[in-house]
Amino acid sequence: MRAFVFPGQGSQARGMGGALFEEFPELTAAADEALGYSIADLCLRDADNVLGRTEYTQPALFVVSALSYLDRQRREPVEVDFFAGHSLGEYTALYAAGALDFISTLRLVALRGRLMATMTDGGMAAVVGMAADEVRAALDGARLDGLDLANLNTQDQVVISGPVDVVRAAGPVLTAAGAGGYTPLRVSGAFHSRYMRAVSAAFAEELSHVDFAPLKKPVIANCTGLPYADGAVRETLVAQLVEPVRWEQSVRYLLGLGVDALEEVGPGRVLTRLIEKIRSRPAPSAAPARTTSDHGRMAGAGTTLGSAEFRRAYGLRHAYVCGSMYRGIASTDLVIRACRAGVLAFFGAAGLSAPLVAGAVARIRAVVGERTTFGVSLAHDPVLPDNEQRLVETLLATGVPVVEASAFVKVTPALVRYRLSGLTRAADGSTVAGNRIIAKLSRPEVAEGFLAPPPQQIVDALLASGAVTREQAGLAANVPMADDICVEGDSGGHTDRRDLLVLLPVIRRLSERTSAARGYRRPVRVGAAGGIGTPQAAAAAFLLGADFIVTGSVNLCTAESGTSAVVKDMLQRVNIQDTDHAPAGDMFELGAQAQVLKRGVFFPARARKLHELYRRFDSLDDIDADTRQQIEERYFRRTLDEVWQETRAYFAAQDTRAVARAETSPKHKMALVFRWYFEHSQRAAMEGREANRLDFQVHCGPSLGAFNQWVAGTELERWQDRHVDDIAERIMAGAAAYLRQRYDELGLAGDQP
Repeated sequence: MRAFVFPGQGSQARGMGGALFEEFPELTAAADEALGYSIADLCLRDADNVLGRTEYTQPALFVVSALSYLDRQRREPVEVDFFAGHSLGEYTALYAAGALDFISTLRLVALRGRLMATMTDGGMAAVVGMAADEVRAALDGARLDGLDLANLNTQDQVVISGPVDVVRAAGPVLTAAGAGGYTPLRVSGAFHSRYMRAVSAAFAEELSHVDFAPLKKPVIANCTGLPYADGAVRETLVAQLVEPVRWEQSVRYLLGLGVDALEEVGPGRVLTRLIEKIRSRPAPSAAPARTTSDHGRMAGAGTTLGSAEFRRAYGLRHAYVCGSMYRGIASTDLVIRACRAGVLAFFGAAGLSAPLVAGAVARIRAVVGERTTFGVSLAHDPVLPDNEQRLVETLLATGVPVVEASAFVKVTPALVRYRLSGLTRAADGSTVAGNRIIAKLSRPEVAEGFLAPPPQQIVDALLASGAVTREQAGLAANVPMADDICVEGDSGGHTDRRDLLVLLPVIRRLSERTSAARGYRRPVRVGAAGGIGTPQAAAAAFLLGADFIVTGSVNLCTAESGTSAVVKDMLQRVNIQDTDHAPAGDMFELGAQAQVLKRGVFFPARARKLHELYRRFDSLDDIDADTRQQIEERYFRRTLDEVWQETRAYFAAQDTRAVARAETSPKHKMALVFRWYFEHSQRAAMEGREANRLDFQVHCGPSLGAFNQWVAGTELERWQDRHVDDIAERIMAGAAAYLRQRYDELGLAGDQP
């Protein structure tokens, strides 16, 4: 098999292109018109000495590489099985694979070059003679954690990226650590690093107007080292700006498929030399290097806490999970960052449409690759049960391997369908569950439902409807509904205010007894969530017997969180007493509670007032005039009739049964109108509407207050400097250190974390 690879920035040289411009006069003229200058003059003569400037380098390299490709195929046509490119070269690969035509690709490249050229005060440097892990460890040991690994070119050639003064300071450190060479690069920005986020956001906005054609041949993505996922060109190009170029991984992927001819097409032979070097050395057996600030000085700390089986099952570094937060607050960026650190994370799908969830899954998979496990939340929806079913259909269609099931008081048909659709029989006759479920719960009776096999009545109904196969239905009795149970103590969002000290041992014993009685091959694992915001809290959970821990509120106030900057500014100042309990909007009629932010907002008091009115009155018409005026003017800022019309229109589009019921039940109509306030307050907070600040509904637990106190006065005091992977590392490493300290103080012998 054959692959063509295209060079990136750094391969440019005066005189490149040669006769190509004369051989392709029409494309050259079109390029001149699109760029506003002569591309031939720039490449051949560079009279103004601008070829080395990013905004000129990138379009020039693309044009020369693209014309070289056309010339190569015209002179000696060959079948090409794969395309790949180094950074900018990936655009030439996409052009060759048919994603865009020549001029459309050139315009995109020119835009990328202009945006990247706006980055100043950044720098990059090539490090030779050290592996990526060694570079990362040396940087972290010198506390130079402001640098990212930008290019992973070969086993002993890495490019670092970051603020220019930090790049300069890293030279002596890496040389002393054993680097054979340290060469600052002639660039103005910290490319392929966290510092490109502003450029990435601007580029994403422009890309939203670009339509990409399906790829005719696979293209290997820099940021994953794997082929582009279907329909994920846009998302992958955005990610490429902030993620490292995984060139060695890309080349080894092609070699592993049996590609024996990797031909560089374009100016220079930089990639040819890198490929020869990669071929000459065996593939490393270690896991891919961490590429962002991960405090490598703590590497290994905390990795033995919890269940080793849990870590193996999901391919994790830590028995640590970033739980979902609704409406994409647990964002794609959050999931990607956690996955890169060997942490399981769940995208917050609750409240989002099925197409939005499908797009998020594609974006995550495009970046982290097919072999990295991540999940999506699946929350029970008692008001619009069809939403639950539509989400399950999306999860099955997109191949999501694990869900975090929350707010279920009993097992539902949609949940059973997801579980059964992944069941297969292994060669040894055992049942394999391809679709895994981690159930979040806080009641033993709910745990019993997830510890048992899927209810036979639901299995029979799914089989009759054709939703599952006969084999899957037959295997249902061999597996519990959940692979893992997450015991949830007093947490942000939905909460029963349970005490983890009481609840976790109870559910763990229940799992052990039930698993033994039913003959499962292993007990259902039990993890802990709720109140975990410090190393001490994590240590306590592991001592109680938690197989894994799940964090939530501490991830709400991070750079990757999907909520607004206004909310994050509020959250980074909260203490443990700054939360309150209020009625949960999605379970308003049932009186279920959610823990929310109290400091600086009126939402908890107003939500309780609405629920009190719902309990006291049978219809909106029964509410006295003064109270009605207060609600309309202070809470809703519109009349109740206007709210009803808006609510009616929404439910008419979602589920006409809700509208029909409201029109015959004044009590139900009142509930739907009051629920509008909960929906409105959530959206206002997520969008950061200052005018509605007093009504912000922010699900948050006291663990964030504990975390804020823990990091006060450190580099993590500002939310802009908090990252989910860093928090995970610090909590787990801190928990291990705390346990060792307590063992020593208590005089306990034996194995320690």
